[in-house]
Amino acid sequence: MSTVLITGPTAGIGKSLAIQMAEKGHDLLLVARREHRLEEISSDLKEKYNVNVNYFVADLKDKSAPQEIYNYVKSSNLDISILMLNAGYQINTKLEDASLEDEEDCLRVLGISVIMLTKLFLNDLKNRGGGHIMVVSSVAAFAPPSGEFAVLYGPVKTFMNRFVEALNGAYNKSNIYATSLCPGFTVTEFHEKSGVQDRMDKVPKYMKMSADDVAKEGINGMLKKKEIIITGGINKFLVGFLKWFPRSIIRSIGNAIAGGRYK
Repeated sequence: MSTVLITGPTAGIGKSLAIQMAEKGHDLLLVARREHRLEEISSDLKEKYNVNVNYFVADLKDKSAPQEIYNYVKSSNLDISILMLNAGYQINTKLEDASLEDEEDCLRVLGISVIMLTKLFLNDLKNRGGGHIMVVSSVAAFAPPSGEFAVLYGPVKTFMNRFVEALNGAYNKSNIYATSLCPGFTVTEFHEKSGVQDRMDKVPKYMKMSADDVAKEGINGMLKKKEIIITGGINKFLVGFLKWFPRSIIRSIGNAIAGGRYK
């Protein structure tokens, strides 16, 4: 049985992805920073779904992390057929107040690590006859950045969507299919831990989705080889709406309710 590699699987969307892929009978390699959380979810999934679950402790802020993950996969003889690149990062300060180190960490976790992991596993996916790459993006990729906080978040997600498009253009011929999963406001523990729960509380209930529902849409769309998945009817409407509505007004709305999708 081939293995699904998931980054950021200990909470939120990543945890839901891990559970639902285990339900489908897939073996897993879970990658995150918190070993005790990895141990807990790995044990639970093994016991409940009778699948093989390996885990590897890594912090994707570290430049060496993607190569270390790949080295672990090779030394463990794991056959990776699906990458689910979900790890998140949030800076809850203004751009001018955030340290350069924090901004670099944000870019590395949300962008550079995604590129590096994809690059490292591409030849393996080609040699095994194909596979899937899911990048967890955001509807923030389609909207003008809102407010003074999380200035990098939307632009990086826009770049990730274009990266997915480029992967499909280059590698569909090798049966490798990339998917960008773009949730809107998703109810997870990340908001409280990142100090933005007050902004999330302002979001109307009808605009929020559960992590389980987001993961389900993402997995179904990925298996159907969809390139861009915008979760939820309201988000699909809003993304279409954004194409025609003045961006200055969208910024004002964004400032009023909250910023982006967090894990």
